[in-house]
Amino acid sequence: MGVAAQDTLGRVAASIGDLDAVTPAFQPALDVPYGGVLLALPALLVMGLLKYTERFFSLPKGYYGLDSLFLLLAFMALTRLQHIESLRYCAPGEWGKLLGLDRIPEVRTLRHKVQLLSRDDQAKAWSAELCRYWMALAPEEQANVLYIDGHVRVYQGNQTQLPRHHVARQKLCLRATTDYWVNAMDGQPFMVVNQVVDPGLIKTIENTLLPELKARLPPQVQPQTQTMNTPSPHRLTLVFDREGYSPDFLARMKAQQIAVLTYRKYRSDAWPETEFHAHTLSLPMGGETRVKLAERGVCLSNGLWVREIRKLTERGHQTALLATDYQSDLTRVAASMFARWSQENYFKYMREHYGLDKLADYRTEDITEPMQVVNPAYRELDGKVRSHVGKLNRLQAQFGALHFEGNLDDKNYTAFEQKKADLKQAIEQVDAIVKTLKLARKETSRHIDVSDLPDDQKFKQLSTQSKHLIDTLKMTAYRAETAMANSLRETMTRPDEARTLLCALYKTEADLLPDPDNQTLTIRVHHMANVVSDKLIEKLCVELTATETRFPRTNLRMIFKLGSN
Repeated sequence: MGVAAQDTLGRVAASIGDLDAVTPAFQPALDVPYGGVLLALPALLVMGLLKYTERFFSLPKGYYGLDSLFLLLAFMALTRLQHIESLRYCAPGEWGKLLGLDRIPEVRTLRHKVQLLSRDDQAKAWSAELCRYWMALAPEEQANVLYIDGHVRVYQGNQTQLPRHHVARQKLCLRATTDYWVNAMDGQPFMVVNQVVDPGLIKTIENTLLPELKARLPPQVQPQTQTMNTPSPHRLTLVFDREGYSPDFLARMKAQQIAVLTYRKYRSDAWPETEFHAHTLSLPMGGETRVKLAERGVCLSNGLWVREIRKLTERGHQTALLATDYQSDLTRVAASMFARWSQENYFKYMREHYGLDKLADYRTEDITEPMQVVNPAYRELDGKVRSHVGKLNRLQAQFGALHFEGNLDDKNYTAFEQKKADLKQAIEQVDAIVKTLKLARKETSRHIDVSDLPDDQKFKQLSTQSKHLIDTLKMTAYRAETAMANSLRETMTRPDEARTLLCALYKTEADLLPDPDNQTLTIRVHHMANVVSDKLIEKLCVELTATETRFPRTNLRMIFKLGSN
């Protein structure tokens, strides 16, 4: 039955199909590793971890229930076990005590359960419902301002030869796939979609993200009616970087009552510094900052009038923003745009702490949907054109730099003329090659369907179903951690260290003291590293106990204490 398996009757019943799922039963235990992660359970439940599991998921009869598996995966994310394989080096019995079980499943069993839960797009439907729930929970000013950006996830395996993508953080072109994320103003995630072949930000928004977002918007975000006071109303604001800059795209979004905030490409001359005035911006994470801003109305190449807002830095650089939000105040538009870095911080934090780029499994899938990719023949011709054009430019530069200093009857003049003639002949030869290559490139299709690729260049996509389930669980864990961090920041002298303190808390040992007579489960967390941290965690325990959270599928009300208190 495995190491630490003590529930013999339950496991025998599960093996013969007489048990749907074992009921959690806690036993008194001291010094349980990672016991502090149980303090995150109230926040996980509020964030909807188990809210829709029964509707979207089902498992065959067995020992482990849905709630136990979901809690285990969420606890793993919070304790920074970034991959299922990490459980190979953890004591299964100690982890089982956190769930009221004798032990957790083996890695092979857990991986199989995740694959069962991810079949038939169950994970995507569950994630969509959670997205609606999270948007409904968000304040109105955050629910209708959404941040969109692509995250390139590098693939180091050899199961398939994915297309190459430019990875900005490594400044290299590597085999990868692109995930497009939708986040709130404070960085909290709403949803993610995967693009095995990146069609670009604009096409992803119009063809994939926008239809899904419209179906998930909360009731408070509704279409608005144009009036005298609101001549250009909008119900939603999308914020992204300059990759999405396109006058035609901005016009199409405006027609759908969707405002856009982005950086401007091809910025014109600098504005006079006398136009800039100091303003106070309210930051999404709290606090204020003073910046110098100026605003003008500008007409884009397609005749669309937009707001152009510029920020003047201390070094004199002017950052230009474009906005089709004609209602909001100048400071609110600027604060919304500059808050885009919260999404970049989210990517960095999730990669380092939650293993965002880790694979959930090693399976690949055939690409069934029609998809356009760059024609390999076109890419090869384009590379040759660029190479020969560079060579031609260098030869022309050498030819233009030739200069003879001396008299025409000088004995060196003949050698100079011969060198000039040879160089001219080389230029003509390379120019002829360039013209031939450009003609061949013009006659070659730039994009072809993925099914028309040569056999040696065909590729499969990485399996996304298990990855989508794991990513949604990590999003839920991150939201729970954020809620706890926001609570701690209110009394911390160093608010930036809230997540560091929580990370230490989740890995702290705790005593589990169930009391069936009084229907309580006391989690007594061991002391932290210093008195200041103890006081913060003690306050957090009081707040969590007041929620009167009951452990799933038990009648035990959870009580949180610190040390011997």
